[in-house]
Amino acid sequence: MTDVVPPTALSEIKLRLLCQDDIDSVKVLCGDWFPIEYPDSWYHDITSNKKFFSLAATFKGGIVGMIVAEIKGRTKVHKEDGDILASSFPVDTQVAYILSLGVVKEFRKHGIGSLLLDSLKEHISTTAQDHCKAIYLHVLTTNLTAIHFYENRDFKQHHYLPYYYSIRGVLKDGFTYVLISAGQLKPMFHSTEDLPASTESPAQLPAVVQHLVQEWHRVQQNHVKDRTLSVLPARHLNLSVADFYAKPVSALYKVQAMCNICTYIHS
Repeated sequence: MTDVVPPTALSEIKLRLLCQDDIDSVKVLCGDWFPIEYPDSWYHDITSNKKFFSLAATFKGGIVGMIVAEIKGRTKVHKEDGDILASSFPVDTQVAYILSLGVVKEFRKHGIGSLLLDSLKEHISTTAQDHCKAIYLHVLTTNLTAIHFYENRDFKQHHYLPYYYSIRGVLKDGFTYVLISAGQLKPMFHSTEDLPASTESPAQLPAVVQHLVQEWHRVQQNHVKDRTLSVLPARHLNLSVADFYAKPVSALYKVQAMCNICTYIHS
């Protein structure tokens, strides 16, 4: 691929679905873009299984970007992200999970990433999978470029996932980011009035936060004993958050605390 990219590169980009003939090229690209090593079965699945939306952006015949997403029912979402949609949504409601989105370095900042993301949005809004109500993804907390990309496109941070990734034997933290279709979706709570009524004073909130911090440290200690687990601590933390919601603390203070709890725990 040429190192000289014309300013009009976006106008010359063509989109097509990935196929099995692309596997070797996609392996090279993923090895360059991502720190995670995907098994051969993953490449086979994303280029042949119809449940994946796997789109390539090509320039003069060569792949310079791609997006891979899985459209699935909300009941198939992993536990740590099970609250992306409110429980009031029907069980057949779908969500789109972005497995990967990448662009060749020389072609970045030409709008190709946005083109691929927009193509996914168009796909889920115009096909038979029109029950899809949210798009979500996971990203390393240290991947600031990706975080800025998604935040600039209205994705919101939903969860902090400690030790979510295992990269070359090293555990790394992650975030869940979510894009909810404007005008279609109901938030988990419309306002603070939708939360349970308070029977405790705001002064009791620090005790609840302290309980979460203690739980967080307990999970960390247990995790050190079993370094093979990469997702379990995040799920344990979410159970603690569920316990927190069960506390009859003032609605306003619950919202404020949940907006800051991950920062508080992680500091």
